[in-house]
Amino acid sequence: MTAFFHEHVALTALNTFGIVAHARRLAVLRDEAQLPTLLADGDFCHGPRLILGGGSNLLITQPEVNASVLQLATQGIQRVADDGHRVLIDVAGGEPWHRTVRHTLEQGWYGLENLSLIPGTVGASPIQNIGAYGVEVQDRLHSLRALSLPEGKIHVFSRDDCQFGYRDSLFKQQAGRWLVLSVRLSLSRQPGALTLYGDIRQALEQDGIAQPTPLDVSNAVMRIRQAKLPDPATLGNAGSFFKNPVVDARHAARLLADHPDLPHYPQADGQVKLAAGWLIDRAGWKGRRLGPAGVHDRQALVLVNHGGATGADILALASAVQAAVWAHYAVMLEREPVTV
Repeated sequence: MTAFFHEHVALTALNTFGIVAHARRLAVLRDEAQLPTLLADGDFCHGPRLILGGGSNLLITQPEVNASVLQLATQGIQRVADDGHRVLIDVAGGEPWHRTVRHTLEQGWYGLENLSLIPGTVGASPIQNIGAYGVEVQDRLHSLRALSLPEGKIHVFSRDDCQFGYRDSLFKQQAGRWLVLSVRLSLSRQPGALTLYGDIRQALEQDGIAQPTPLDVSNAVMRIRQAKLPDPATLGNAGSFFKNPVVDARHAARLLADHPDLPHYPQADGQVKLAAGWLIDRAGWKGRRLGPAGVHDRQALVLVNHGGATGADILALASAVQAAVWAHYAVMLEREPVTV
């Protein structure tokens, strides 16, 4: 073993659910200059491994994680091109996502404002293809650099190479193979405001803002998220625990005939996306608890640790919620967080 890794390290502060667990070994990558040391570690490259960003999309189900855990903590934001209309910036994978969003707005680089206050790191954002309020990271991504851990080689991926889908990507499908080192984003110099969602429009109207700037949109999104979502520092959670399900048009039509107030969003392929939070709420689970694990009382998409919950407790609650939604609507919810 190299001194780069430390043995038997607590992971409780490194996952936003606050699950008590330890890693067999853990290292923090703060600089790409450390990559040769990392790649020289045979246990990491060839044994079980777990890559952490902000730990905000993670559910640890065992008290001991028998793997080499790497936390990506590289920093840096660099402008690489600017023609007065579009700006390309390279962002290190360990940069906090929300801090990056606010930095771009301060610089007059627009396009990320609808993704404000999403937890996690920049390197994790394309893996999950994070999205909110009509924008996904794929819409702003130009390319990225990722290290293939089995090969020890760095590859450059275009946006198309990433095989993005709804909360999905090549890197998620090949979990454990890729370490996203940096992300190149394409942003606009022209301020525009995407306010298609009613929550954003309502928040702006409450502030008397008729012609919002991107900063106004960012502030509105932050207020909305803070009002709906619990702070992991005070109530352990991983944000939205379930994806919004996508069903075929016939199934959607049947559901809407019985539940005309069901929020639904037609997709380009003819399918229909449904609101998972509405389904969970109407199935009777919003605000309910199973022991120390519960469904949040303001946002049914969020499962929370009320104190002392294990990963098994959270999984049991998730299974109960999934079973209830299936029984009521014949819709199977899919979990978002990575389960370890």
